[in-house]
Amino acid sequence: MGKVTGFLEYKREVAETKPIEERIQNYNDIYFSFTKRKTERQSARCMDCGVPFCHNGCPLGNNIPDFNDLVYKQSWEEAYKMLSSTNNFPEFTGKVCPAPCEEACVLSINNSPTAIKTIEYNIIEQAFANGYVYVNEQIIKTGFKVAVVGSGPAGLAAAAQLNLAGHEVTVFERDEKIGGLLRYGIPDFKLEKWLIDRRLEVMEKAGIVFKPKTNVGVDISAEALLENFDAVLLAGGSTIPRNLQAKGREIFGVHFAMDFLKQQNQFIGNEQITGKEISAKAKNVLVIGGGDTGADCVGTSIRQGAKSVLQIELLPKLPETVSSEKSWPEWRQVLRTSSSHLEGCKREWSVLTREFFANENGELKAVGLVDIEWKKENGRMIFVERPETKRIIDCELALLAIGFESPQHEGLLNNLGVKFDERKNVNTQNFQTSIKKVFAAGDMRTGQSLVVKAISEGREAAYQIDVFLTGNSVLESKNHSLINIR
Repeated sequence: MGKVTGFLEYKREVAETKPIEERIQNYNDIYFSFTKRKTERQSARCMDCGVPFCHNGCPLGNNIPDFNDLVYKQSWEEAYKMLSSTNNFPEFTGKVCPAPCEEACVLSINNSPTAIKTIEYNIIEQAFANGYVYVNEQIIKTGFKVAVVGSGPAGLAAAAQLNLAGHEVTVFERDEKIGGLLRYGIPDFKLEKWLIDRRLEVMEKAGIVFKPKTNVGVDISAEALLENFDAVLLAGGSTIPRNLQAKGREIFGVHFAMDFLKQQNQFIGNEQITGKEISAKAKNVLVIGGGDTGADCVGTSIRQGAKSVLQIELLPKLPETVSSEKSWPEWRQVLRTSSSHLEGCKREWSVLTREFFANENGELKAVGLVDIEWKKENGRMIFVERPETKRIIDCELALLAIGFESPQHEGLLNNLGVKFDERKNVNTQNFQTSIKKVFAAGDMRTGQSLVVKAISEGREAAYQIDVFLTGNSVLESKNHSLINIR
């Protein structure tokens, strides 16, 4: 490495968040910019550690020590080439990835890990600013046509890779704009949408065709899709939310988290709002579910002017710290506090939602809760209610952020006749479904997961499609060596 003693000389530093009282007034990115010089200094903290566990920590297998070394040496264009060879969208992962690579960093055993996520984001920003991101016009066209259904991170990554392999790629999206989860599921204060639009402009110049407002299975039949394309990739995500079986669930005011978040993103994007407006303004908000989606609901509710926000979790509270010696290099099971939690949210754990209550207009006015106790019985963890803790709280908006069950079977998937696994996801073998020319990737195949894993899924599916069409592949793959490059 260029600075062998860098980790001894420099402390970990990342982009600072804007003051809470300032950032909750809008939906802009909550972080201040991070300078080029600071990024170079942070890259110097990467150790010459022999076995870089960060490689395995990253679902994409990014060559992290290599691009860190290049940044330290101020070889920004080479750093971009190194990073983009394994990650199509560093601007997305640099904003929303939880950075499992940093958990696996050798430094994290007894120190603060290298600021890999911050370095990654600044590499791509330098690349766009200096013209390193451009369309490769030397690609040899194969003549094969591939349809990608769904424009989330998996679909977009696959489209970019398939285009790089020389195939004609068309991406179908049923929503008004391209982006899927990136555009409609993640708030702007975490991922401003100009980042998506900037990337889409590059992809369009490269020849990828985007068709939004096109519901495949409705606007285009499954039969037409198979007839007009040589291969089809299903990347529609896991879109059926997990419901809550509690009395009063049907009351207006009890909504799925994604319905709430999507409306807010549609509003900011000047799109027509679908369905009756869901607003947290001047309301007592209950967020049910303690994950990232729940945290996004918290931050959005606060910006909408909620009277109060309470987030509850069925599971027990995790410890705030875990010995690195015992957990490294695995992802630590510790309590994680997001920027949204710091903006004015109360959190409770081991709480069960029992009942929703309506007012005289049939709208939500209160929620019945009870604390629970977890215990092991016959080798399984179960919970029992603590009756003395039953309570009813004022609540005019309850948001269900408790995960997703499966992709939507009705329509395209059933029309194609693909098989499903025991979890109701699309069943595949090497990303290929039970229909020979149809492949699947991302949450539709694996169930809900991280954006970075979806990008990896899209890349690996593109590799398999390329092999299916041509017998070999020119594409990078984390799980396969390049074979018989044509």
